[in-house]
Amino acid sequence: MTHETHLRDAVALAHDNVLAGGRPYGAVIVRDGTVLVRAVNRTADTHDATDHAEMVAIREASRLLGSAKLDGCIVYASGRPCPMCHAAMRLSGIREAYFAYTAEEAEAHGLLSAGIYAELCRPLAEQPMRVAHLPVSAEAHPYEAWRDRESPAD
Repeated sequence: MTHETHLRDAVALAHDNVLAGGRPYGAVIVRDGTVLVRAVNRTADTHDATDHAEMVAIREASRLLGSAKLDGCIVYASGRPCPMCHAAMRLSGIREAYFAYTAEEAEAHGLLSAGIYAELCRPLAEQPMRVAHLPVSAEAHPYEAWRDRESPAD
């Protein structure tokens, strides 16, 4: 199968999801030429802002493979993955993703997406959502506990 075949599948999932009352997004995850997961955006059903097609697909692929690492997997998405989905793909080890429609095309049809990319490129103080670093000293630092847990025993 080709990239185009998987992208057409993601687009068909998105189209069918719209007809079923959902949002126009679909995603397919492929590994070693085999389709592992086909998913759609579920936010209309679950009222969960993180239930994007790519996130649903990543969660299911992780469950199927028994790992949070999805090395060797390729994501095919109907639309450009939003920053959350893009970051989740990176965090899961996915190194390739392809999409059929741009964020600008989505925005032209009344969907929010293109502006978020520009906002996130601004310094934190200039973004519309307040995000600020407020250091806290703690007796037990969680990052140190993680590092110590992950270090091999002597």
